[in-house]
Amino acid sequence: MPLLFRSKPALCLWFSLVLTFFASTLAVAQTDSIVLRDISWDKNSPAGMTELFIPSNNALLAGFIYKANGSRKHPTLLLLHGYPGNERNLDLAQVVRAHGWNVIYFDYRGSWGSQGKFSFKNCVEDVVNVVAFCRKQADSLQIDTSNIALFGHSMGGFVCLKALQLLPGIKKGFALSTWDIYGDYKKVLTEKEMVAMAAAPDLGGRYFVLNSSLHEIFDPVLKDPDYFNLAKGATALAKKQLIMLDEHTRNSALANALRSANESYFKYDVWQTDHPFTNKRVALMKMVLAFLDK
Repeated sequence: MPLLFRSKPALCLWFSLVLTFFASTLAVAQTDSIVLRDISWDKNSPAGMTELFIPSNNALLAGFIYKANGSRKHPTLLLLHGYPGNERNLDLAQVVRAHGWNVIYFDYRGSWGSQGKFSFKNCVEDVVNVVAFCRKQADSLQIDTSNIALFGHSMGGFVCLKALQLLPGIKKGFALSTWDIYGDYKKVLTEKEMVAMAAAPDLGGRYFVLNSSLHEIFDPVLKDPDYFNLAKGATALAKKQLIMLDEHTRNSALANALRSANESYFKYDVWQTDHPFTNKRVALMKMVLAFLDK
């Protein structure tokens, strides 16, 4: 035995240090990682992906479903992308599907190949129509319509909170880095100011994937500000389970308004990250899974 271990105290110290190392390593793993396993396909009803064309007011929305494994009906998460939708959060979709949920992703009217005209209000209406599609196709797509949840990022966070007001059967919504459109534009007084502000590169003025002009997209914000004021919908969201997660504190007043009216469950966090949560993907996955299981 090496000289270090000739005394019992030294040996005990060595084992203590080893145990401390492994305990700390395990704690880090439990905090900062997520365990994934390959899916063992159900021979009769394997997990897979199916392209969808979803009707929405005389237009078809391009989308797809990540079907969960197994022949039973599965709870289903709808992914609502931002403006214009470069970040799709499909890494999250794969993890949620492996967790036993279907995941449906789609593009709003007038964006990324979907038919129809793009507008913020149409985006909200599209979600309502996708839920109706889920109910109509519940058997063929193996959707448990009693357990549908929404996850929206950026503009999709706005869409999530607005659509939940119109969907009494949907109880859960996760709004990631919600775009408070009303808050950004409430001080704008004229159409000229509105279009000029909307044309700024950081607000998507250079995007060409949407088939509506900036005037068409942003003029309704000026004409109907109450519709875009998410705080005014707090009462309509009172019985919903909600999470708002941000990378800044600009939505704190909105979060407080929603929290004060909430009678079910509301959580608001701010993390040190960027808009797409680049350095927090695993932590985000863990929070979403815990919320879906709640």
